[in-house]
Amino acid sequence: MKPEIVCLMMSSLDGGLHPSKWTESPDGGRKEWTALYQKAHEELQGGAWIVGRVTMAEMAKGEPHPPKSAGAVERPNHFADRRADNYAIALDTSGKLHFTRPDIDGDHIVVILGSEVPDTHLAELAADGISYIVSPSAEIDLPAVLDVLDKELGIRKLLLEGGAAINGAFFAAGLIDEFYLLVAPALDGSSGQPVVTFDGGLAGKTQLSLISAETMGNGAVALRYKVHA
Repeated sequence: MKPEIVCLMMSSLDGGLHPSKWTESPDGGRKEWTALYQKAHEELQGGAWIVGRVTMAEMAKGEPHPPKSAGAVERPNHFADRRADNYAIALDTSGKLHFTRPDIDGDHIVVILGSEVPDTHLAELAADGISYIVSPSAEIDLPAVLDVLDKELGIRKLLLEGGAAINGAFFAAGLIDEFYLLVAPALDGSSGQPVVTFDGGLAGKTQLSLISAETMGNGAVALRYKVHA
């Protein structure tokens, strides 16, 4: 079993992902486009959202602070909050993320880790009131982890909002049900900046069929596609 997974992204016309780099438009601006993205996020009514380590690092901002005495460390799973209204999930294979609080804007944090993560890091997460799931393999086994999220936390719908690596991994594994892309009337034009792309080589692994194309206001367009594994 796995949750329904919607990959939600917003970009400029040339695929740029950082609104701070975008050109301006008489139809609207970064504030309005960001609000449209947030509205789409809320209307999808996911029970959780998931990102990769790089994206979560922008929000975590913590420094290593392992407890002086780790004590008994739970493996493979530790759930500090099973009744949260929403969950903020991060993939962090090697345990490089550190946090200053157990939530992101009220959404309880769950960290997904590889099997080789040290007990000291798990003890740090537990002491911070953060939940974690340790994959049965050194590289994260996405289907196994999704099964845990469904069975243990009751997550029925998951919004995938990461970058090229995590989004590509989910696509390549045939785990995504819908791709929802908001396109703003702006250009990025920056070389070397993150763009809408998916790592892993997806030819022959997935197919898309259009669900809808809708004008959203402020010059933005919403494209929704059903994903066929």
